[in-house]
Amino acid sequence: MSSSTQDGTARIRELLALDRTTIPPHGGERFNRLIFEASPYLLQHAENPVAWYPWGEEAFAVARREDKPLLLSIGYATCHWCHVMAHESFEDPEVAAVINEQFVPVKVDREERPDIDDQYMLVAQMMTGSGGWPLNVIMTPERQPFFAVTYLPRKPHRGMPGIIDTLNNVALLWRTRRELVLKNCASVMEGLTLQCRVLPGGGDGLSAAAWQQLKGMYDLTWGGFGSAPKFPMPHFVSHLLHLGARNGDSEPYKMAQHSLNAMRRGGIFDQVGFGFHRYSVDRRWLVPHFEKMLYDQALIAAAYLDAFRVGGDGEFLRVAEEILAWVAADLTSPQGGFYAALDADSEGEEGTCYLWSSEEINAVLGEEGELCCRLFDVTPKGNFEGSNILHLQRSLEEFATGEGLSVELLREKLSRWRPLLLAVRSRRISPLRDEKILTAWNGLMIATLADAHGVTGRKEYLDAAIGASTFIETRLVNPLGRLLRSWHAGRQGAPAFLEDYAFFVRGLIALHQATLQQRFLTEALRWTTDMLRLFTDPASRALFDTGSDTEPALVRMKGITDGVIPSGNAVAALNLLRLGRITGDEELTRRGREIVSACSGSMARAPVNHLWMLAAVDLLEQGWIDLELSGERGSSATAEMLRVVHRRYLPGMVLRFTPRDGERTVVALCGAGACRPPVATVEALEKLLEELLCPA
Repeated sequence: MSSSTQDGTARIRELLALDRTTIPPHGGERFNRLIFEASPYLLQHAENPVAWYPWGEEAFAVARREDKPLLLSIGYATCHWCHVMAHESFEDPEVAAVINEQFVPVKVDREERPDIDDQYMLVAQMMTGSGGWPLNVIMTPERQPFFAVTYLPRKPHRGMPGIIDTLNNVALLWRTRRELVLKNCASVMEGLTLQCRVLPGGGDGLSAAAWQQLKGMYDLTWGGFGSAPKFPMPHFVSHLLHLGARNGDSEPYKMAQHSLNAMRRGGIFDQVGFGFHRYSVDRRWLVPHFEKMLYDQALIAAAYLDAFRVGGDGEFLRVAEEILAWVAADLTSPQGGFYAALDADSEGEEGTCYLWSSEEINAVLGEEGELCCRLFDVTPKGNFEGSNILHLQRSLEEFATGEGLSVELLREKLSRWRPLLLAVRSRRISPLRDEKILTAWNGLMIATLADAHGVTGRKEYLDAAIGASTFIETRLVNPLGRLLRSWHAGRQGAPAFLEDYAFFVRGLIALHQATLQQRFLTEALRWTTDMLRLFTDPASRALFDTGSDTEPALVRMKGITDGVIPSGNAVAALNLLRLGRITGDEELTRRGREIVSACSGSMARAPVNHLWMLAAVDLLEQGWIDLELSGERGSSATAEMLRVVHRRYLPGMVLRFTPRDGERTVVALCGAGACRPPVATVEALEKLLEELLCPA
């Protein structure tokens, strides 16, 4: 059954359930070698007529023996254009014949192997000036690239060459002009080595420079940054909130507030099921690229939590809770880990699961259907290809006033409408859910859930964070104690990368600070020790992306630039500085400083691309707020004191706890160059924090 008529998640489960002992090593007539893999993305291509290999020595050996170049194709399970190219080309027997005859084809899931993706994506950007997925690279049997391209159509289209002509031309070049190919490879490798350097020796004023860059990128009309396509960029928003809170400046906060409100009202937010789609194809947040990624939910929810703590607007807390509700419902595995993503496509088209007609809504909601249609801008004509993407043109308060309703009554109606609309949507063919569980992305979600528990006191957030942490420590560690990258359907993936260690440690630190349980701090220190051993570059003192115990890479890269997720080096530096402060271990603090110093020159060249590392710079420059709690562990008084602290925006705060059974909870605070007398009541603590944040 084709993926256009079947739930993609169910199809992957069917393939995983096959008895592989009956399938020959090359896949037989029905499959290729990818049928033996666990990655949902690779399994999507297991029935292609292309004779795909997984990344590994077998493919390289065949290429050397047959003197063929390799066609490396990189993508991920929820990638729309990967689906398009697969259906047009990789499922086509004529295209497959050209590939199989002249190349050794290799498929890679970029989410399982970010190390491979990162280096070849950088190559593509050097060669073509741009990148994206699917990424198709042609390289020598020694893995040196000499051609790169993203999506290619089956036949020439709108100035784009067709894949068959392109592949035939490259194969001819390999056979007839090998010296030119190898010369090109040498040039690419030289450029790749230069691109992968970290640059020490930055200057002052990085935060001010980043602020000016953000102001220049800011969309005054619709919020957010840049034009179309527009990504949520939660780290931009969080940095603005940080600037406003640190400097007492309302302008950055208003920019962040505007962006967060506009995003929540837009079609980029799933108004029925909750959660954020990956990006908007237009400036005004209306038409999303419909896939939903775990890392987006974690980082965007964290930005809304920050906005609540900075400004006290309960609507921002509500949005964070909506995001986490969707993650709990749709991305949480029975074992406690969080799945990676939900596809954009179903029934062979993007977004069909999320679109509505006015007739459907009226049929579901009856006499209240027209009100719902007005709220979400649903019309018979439609706002997207004849259908409707639900979005809010005004805030709920403005809409309620215009309709002569109270906002409370409108919220009550919404709470009744959503389950009814969800019930209808649940009967549609669902997008594929990538049920791969990634250590790094789970670490991001653990941190957000721990923070959400700190802010709200809701036990389900803490339980979910601990559940994911336990999943990682029981299923994503090999018998030698090495952290691993991924897990899917009981099968473990490659050794973990720097971002896996750094993001997981970040989650453990957040759990410790939310609960003050020693076990989370102990685990954070354990994995930090391993991280430094496996990833440290002795020369620069920054951290490599790949461990010293893994397969050799073309160039061992050091990720210091933020993308849609933070750089591994930045989060590692933040972790080290925070752990050093919590424990009093100066060696950890020194290592954090070394990473910041190693990356300072790169930061100076493009501050806005290094906002997570700038947060580490801020900790070093602005100082810390130390809170020492003592009292009975688990007491309601201790929990209430923690709640007061966590509802404040205190980026330089570290908490320590001394258990004293039978004694009342006392908090001592040191910050801004002075230590205050201990306090023993919530009211006194609130006053102390207010004085600290707003000195006379």
